[in-house]
This record gives sequence, structure tokens and C-alpha cells, in this order.
Amino acid sequence: MPLDIIVGTQWGDEGKGRYTDLLAANSDLVARFAGGDNAGHTVTVGDHIFKLHLIPSGIIHPHTTCVLGAGMVINPAKLLDEIDQLLSLGVDVSPTRLFISSAAHIITPAHLALDGAQEAHRGNEPLGTTRRGIGPAYTEKAARTGIRSSTMRDPMNFAQLVQDQVSRAGELLSKIYQLDAPDPKAAALEYQAYAERLHPYISETGSLISDSLREGKVVLAEGAQGTLLDIDHGTYPFVTSSNPVAPGALLGLGIGAKYIRRVIGITKAFQTRVGEGPFPTELRDSISEHLRGSGKNPWDEFGTTTGRPRRCGWLDGVLLRYAARVNGLTEIAITKLDILSGLNFPHIAKAYIREGQEFKDLPDGPMDLGSFDPLYERFNGWETNLWEVRDWEDLPSEAQSYIKYIEQVVETPIDSISVGPERDQVVLREVSR
Repeated sequence: MPLDIIVGTQWGDEGKGRYTDLLAANSDLVARFAGGDNAGHTVTVGDHIFKLHLIPSGIIHPHTTCVLGAGMVINPAKLLDEIDQLLSLGVDVSPTRLFISSAAHIITPAHLALDGAQEAHRGNEPLGTTRRGIGPAYTEKAARTGIRSSTMRDPMNFAQLVQDQVSRAGELLSKIYQLDAPDPKAAALEYQAYAERLHPYISETGSLISDSLREGKVVLAEGAQGTLLDIDHGTYPFVTSSNPVAPGALLGLGIGAKYIRRVIGITKAFQTRVGEGPFPTELRDSISEHLRGSGKNPWDEFGTTTGRPRRCGWLDGVLLRYAARVNGLTEIAITKLDILSGLNFPHIAKAYIREGQEFKDLPDGPMDLGSFDPLYERFNGWETNLWEVRDWEDLPSEAQSYIKYIEQVVETPIDSISVGPERDQVVLREVSR
């Protein structure tokens, strides 16, 4: 009854899609449990680059069943775009392979408009949202006024619900933000067409997943965003509107904790974030440019969803140790170690300093990082291009020391290290647990 959970340990963009793709090869069912199309996973398979925002990246493997869980908020237009993209590349995305939870909530044009209006209204203190309607959709979910995907089974009734919801939002947009609202009737017709295509995909997916686990099938829960963006445990208020931590997988899929076998934390070999918010180890120099890349390569540090350049800095061991605790990590997979090649002295923040006092753990979690300065451990760099390395023994000794120090700081084993963008550019390492 194995449930494996993949989570991001930083501010998202850690390379979770890459490892989901790797683990999906030995999984029967792959499920997303939170978020919406504010997430983006890039998977490179030969000459094809798949950029997925809603559908689990396990869909690339023809033997897997894929689920969009109850904890998600779904823009049906984006989902259909993704389905059509995959179909054009010969990927089977039929209702026998892809299932949408009947309890997942729907993003409408009103949510998109409200998200943009609210972010613009914040002026010089934006949260840095993707403006994909995620926050307003989760707000309505919490207020118990949202629209669940189950209503798409009756496309005409669904269209009326969308029309009513867009009409209500229009009052807010006009009275508070002085903005024109989307046309309710046009939205209703548009969403009725979406429902007519999507309703065969909808089911009560919690029972599907639980039955699979009871049958001994391997289920992989695919996280989106990252621990530090969790609405309860992240750098609030610069967070997302859901729970992308490992316990969120149980809520977002509707299954119990007894099934958990592994919790795999995906960690970039350095630190990045998109948007606003504190970032103690951020760099604003030639090193950050080296880490970010030019944008010419698909693996460079530009947002999959937004295209925004990511802020880059040294790996934060303090926040990584926090993420290991919050998620109950059983292991860590390091991505993009190859990007550090050519840097003279890579750093890792091993503690913080505030008013002369050293902190290895944060007194109040990551809510207020602005008053802390990082205390670094400095390492010798390596010049070797790592793309051809497949064995731990063949990594430069300096790179091995870097990895071993992360294990020491976080007290969690690292058994997988990516050294390039392709599927097979991975060093697998046997470690004791």
C-alpha cells in the first residue's frame, strides 16, 4: 500500500516535475493534490519539452493513471489547452487515464479579474501573485460560495452557476476597484462548452486512489509550489493559497496517513524564488546571473508559468532544515548541482544572525526573515562539467563535500542528485536511513 509524496522544499521551482517523471516510471497512479495553473513543471524527454501546469507530469508515461485532486483549483480553459497540447504530441489523455476530482474547485473569469484588481490595488506592496485567479478561487472555497467541478456534469446548470458567480464578482470589481467586469452571459456560454468536454473526466477520486492503494498499487502524490509558499507554514503573506506541504497531500487527495511510504523533498542546489517576499541568501551580482542563466535554455531560471526571471542566491540550510521538519522528509533529491560548476566558492547558509545572536532554527518559523542575516559555510568549487557523471564516485570531491554538508545540516539523507536536464542525467546514491 505504498504512497510516495513529492514536495518542494523551497519557494517552488525546485525541479519536482523532473523527479515526478523519474518516479512515475515505477508508479501506477500519479496525483496532483493542491494549487492550480500557477504551478509549472517542465519535463524534457528527448527532443520534446513538456510544460505542464495542471496535469501531473506522470501523464507522459503510458502506463500511469493521473488525478487532479480535490485540493486543486482548476481553470478549465487552461486544462483543455493542456489536454489538446498533449493529444497533438500523441499522448493519451482520455477519461480512462485522467480523472478530475468532483470536489476540485473551478476558476472563472471573475477570479482572474479579481486577482489582477487586488494585486494592482496593493500598489507598491504587491504579493507577487501570478494573477491566475488562484487566491480568489480559494477565498470562495473557504467562504463556501465556490463552484465545484461536480457541477460540470450538468453543463447548463454549471453555466448558470458561472453566470451568477461572475455577476456577483462584477459588483465588487465596479464598486471597489472601478473596473469593468467580465460579461456574465459570455462567460456562461464559454464555460458550458468547457463542461461539455470535461464532464466525462469527473469522478470521486478519493475512492479511486484508496482502492488503488488497497490493491497494492504504487501511488505518487505530486506536489506543486513549495514548502515556503504554504499558506500556514510559509513566508506569510508572500505565499500561495493552499497547502503544498506533505500533509496537504492527504487532505488534497482524500486519503489517510497509514499509506505513506516515502516523503521526498526536492531541493535545488541553490535558492530561487519568483515574486515578492523575503530572501535572506539572495545575491545581486555576477554569481546570481550565473545561477539564473541567460534565458536561452529551457533549464534557465525563468518562471515556467509567468516567464519572470527568478531571484537567485545561495542555498539556505536553515530553511531547508525547517522544510524537512514540516514535511517529515524521508529523503532529499538535489537538482541542478551542475549549475554550480565553475563557481569558485559555493556557500550554504548554516545559521542566521540577529543582533549578535546565532539561530540555527527560526524562533517564529519563516514569517519574518527580514531581520536575519545568513551565516555561511564556504566550500571549494569545481570546474568539471557534471553532465556525463552517473556515479557518486565520479563526482568531484568538492561536489561530494557540498552534498555531504547538506545532509549534515538537514539531518536527512540525499540519495539522488541531478547533474543535467535530461531524464538520465541523475546520480543515484545508496545511503543509510
